[in-house]
Amino acid sequence: MDKLLANMGFGTRKDVKKLMKSGSVHVNGEVVKEGKVHVDPEKDLVTVFGEEVKYKPYIYLMMNKPQGVISATEDDEHETVIDLLLYEHAMYEPFPVGRLDKDTEGFLLITNDGQFSHALMSPKRHVPKTYYATIRGRVTEEDVKLFEQGVTLEDGYETKPGQLVVLEQGAESKIELTITEGKYHQVKRMFEAVGKKVTTLKRLKIGDLELDSELELGTYRELTDEEVEILLGKQKA
Repeated sequence: MDKLLANMGFGTRKDVKKLMKSGSVHVNGEVVKEGKVHVDPEKDLVTVFGEEVKYKPYIYLMMNKPQGVISATEDDEHETVIDLLLYEHAMYEPFPVGRLDKDTEGFLLITNDGQFSHALMSPKRHVPKTYYATIRGRVTEEDVKLFEQGVTLEDGYETKPGQLVVLEQGAESKIELTITEGKYHQVKRMFEAVGKKVTTLKRLKIGDLELDSELELGTYRELTDEEVEILLGKQKA
């Protein structure tokens, strides 16, 4: 019981024990004061101060990651995406699904569900990810065709085809790119392969789910059940 309440945000195990001693915790209508009492959150009705405690083992978060923050659970030198979470979410010990580079912003998933993460990151799934970028240099129709075929990176790796859409041409072009891989610095390296440089990069979409336009940089929200299913390919957006 004390572990359940601690996991649900009622404080440390010590705090929870004090709470239980006060007689405020009930299981199926009966007062429970001992933390070692076993409880099945799927079957038993647990209340604190008369309010039902709804147990959930996993959390799924959509974050609009800002630049300068790294996609990691901890780091001695830099702020991480986990540092941006409230305690009520950080207590689940979540981790980022994949990564966005330090200077890249946009859609990042954070969860404590390893199977969910694996399903999205597995190379076999080929989950598409769409990015918006500004490019130093004029992006041409020839580039679009090259990306459709896949480009050869500086280390000899040949990427899978990417869908490149030119939004604005000029000395600095604006584009959207959808790829199904997640190689290190892949978007930047793909443009370097055609003689151009990415100056800003933002991820807009994972699979069929778009970043919530109401999320400001550095903020996040929980996914709905429907959005989780969309990401897993169980229903369309």
